[in-house]
Parts: sequence; structure tokens; C-alpha cells
Amino acid sequence: MAIVQDWLPASRQNYETLLWWWQFYPIVGSMQWFVSWYGMGKTSVASKLNIPGRIAWMTMEVPGFVTLLYIMSTLPGEHGITDLPWQNKVLGSLFVIHYIYRAVLFPIIQPSMSPIHAAVWASAIFFQLCNATAIGSWLAAYGPTTQDEWRAQSSVLQFSIGVVVFFVGLTANYFSDEELREIRRGELGRQNGLKKQGRTVDKHYEVPQNGLFKYMLFPHYFMEWVEWTGYWIAAGVSCTPARCFLLNEISAMLPRAVAGGKWYKEKFGEDKIKGNWVIIPGVY
Repeated sequence: MAIVQDWLPASRQNYETLLWWWQFYPIVGSMQWFVSWYGMGKTSVASKLNIPGRIAWMTMEVPGFVTLLYIMSTLPGEHGITDLPWQNKVLGSLFVIHYIYRAVLFPIIQPSMSPIHAAVWASAIFFQLCNATAIGSWLAAYGPTTQDEWRAQSSVLQFSIGVVVFFVGLTANYFSDEELREIRRGELGRQNGLKKQGRTVDKHYEVPQNGLFKYMLFPHYFMEWVEWTGYWIAAGVSCTPARCFLLNEISAMLPRAVAGGKWYKEKFGEDKIKGNWVIIPGVY
């Protein structure tokens, strides 16, 4: 049963239309180069349109994997596909694994989360729905659906290498997040101690020093790119939805990382972050 006729799940014509436009998302993401405002994280500011961080994060990220699961459970039947190849199931599972962490566990285990502006929340939902529709439709019916098609798309060796790269990125991304969480836990302890003494509590920031943070300021961004590079390798270089996801993420996250690098320099001084790349080791 379709939730939105010919869109959820998408007909082939609508899938191809979405995918064509989806390739131009980097133009939208690149607009951040010209706008200093970003209503979440350490750049979050007071606003009547703010949504509590945990609620906003979960509700803007969950639609992605839920949409993909729905499409993969309904679209094959509409095209007479009784059983998808194991590669389709593995790629679908990798997508869900990422978002079970990113959408569900991440906001739960964060010591604290800044409010997220409704505009950021709405744009994230739009991204998730478009991305999940593109990838889910490709996996469910419009990409390779037989082993013969997969042999032409991505060999077992290539697929396996991609999966390994994906998990390397996912693991490093988690531990980079955990380093940031550890800093926040320490900061919450400091603030609680000051409150008990009746002293004024100001926000405190520090430069992460452990793990990949020894080498770059935003390893959690970079390793997520590694993760989805692995996904694209596994799916095959001709997989447009996987390629779009990677490039769209980079276009959305790179301006924030560059702005964050400038924030670190202004906040702590050049000497404090000397020797650290911002996001791409050996490049920037």
C-alpha cells in the first residue's frame, strides 16, 4: 500500500526525476559558504523556533531509515520481485545500522544537546526523505535485482572491500563522538560542582586531544565520509544514489567544518591547534 501514490514508494519515473534533481543538492549545501548562521550545536542561539536538541535530532534523523525499510518491504512486490539478492539486503542493513546509532542511540547517550532551530530540523527531514527514497528505491527495484546484474555492478571482492571501509568509518566515527561526549561529561561535572557552590556557571570549551583529534579537528565528519565512501564502493561506482549521498554529505558538512576551524582559531588561538588539520588530513 502506497503512503503517497507514486512517491512513497516511488514509481520509476518519479525515482528518476528525484535522482536527477538530487544530484544538484551540493548547490544548496554550498550556500552555507555565504551564511554564517547555523542553528545547532555550539553555534545554536536562543530562538522561539528552537526545538529541544534530543527531540529535534531523533525526529529529523529517524525518517531516513524508516523510509528505506518501508520502500524495501513494499516496492519489490510491486515489480514482481519475490526475493532480493543478498547484496541488496546487506546494503540496506548497513544503512539501518548507521542510523540506528546516529538517529536513535546518539541523542540518547549524549550528555547534553543544544537546541536545534526549526529551519535546520525541517531541512534535515527533507534530506533524509530524499536520500532514503533514492537509495531505498535503487535497492528495492531500480538497481541490480539479480546475481547476474550484481556481477556486472560490483564483484564480491569489491563489495567486501567496501563493507570493510564502511565499518572502519563507522567505528572511528563512534569513537570520535565518544571523545566529544567524554569532554561534555567532564564539563557537566564541573558545572554541577560550581552550582553547588553557588557560583556562576559559564560555558566552557576545549580542544579535543585524543584519538584522531590529535591529527584533525573534525574526525567525526571525515570518518563519516569514509563510511559512505565504503558504501559507494560496495554498491558499485555506477550507483548514483550512493554517489549522491557521499557528495551531498560533503557539500553540507565541509562548510560547517571550515567555519568550525575558524571558530577554534578565534576561541583558542593559532598555537593551540597548530599541527592539526581541520578535516582532510594532508589537504586542509
